Amino acid sequence: MSKNAELVYRERRSYAGGVVEILVWRLPAPVPPSDHLFKYRLVFVRDGKRVIGYDNERGKGDHRHLGKRQMSYLFVDEVQLMADFWQDVKEATK
Repeated sequence: MSKNAELVYRERRSYAGGVVEILVWRLPAPVPPSDHLFKYRLVFVRDGKRVIGYDNERGKGDHRHLGKRQMSYLFVDEVQLMADFWQDVKEATK
């Protein structure tokens, strides 16, 4: 992580028998191949296993994990990121 990264959101809480952890940073430059200035990691873990995860990492870009499946994710902005993550978590805990 760049030393110039600014942590803009951090949350960790119990939810539906598991744990949600959300970290979002603003960066001075995008993490390739992403074209936005955010680095993020959002995860819902239950029984020691990732149920839902959203992240962007160098070389992979924006993507999400639904159980064992991984798929690309279209990042619009940080507000939509949170909404999409929580929607997936709620669907997974029905």
